[in-house]
Amino acid sequence: MKLDTTKLLCYCNDKNMQEISDIIKINKITSVEELIACSECSIGDKCEACHEEGYENDGYSLAMVLSLIKQKRL
Repeated sequence: MKLDTTKLLCYCNDKNMQEISDIIKINKITSVEELIACSECSIGDKCEACHEEGYENDGYSLAMVLSLIKQKRL
């Protein structure tokens, strides 16, 4: 499956998968909680739909991005 890294994941903060991935890697974030608490950038702090199920209930979420990074697929 080809990932669409331009897909918007955090609609409230206008962040796509690539931007979120970069923030996770730069800050060595390992959990959704750490990502939400990150002072570098606001992510997942408003509507919270992006945390687990995805904004469109499609599974594209912060948890998925973290998992893909851990698997070295992103």
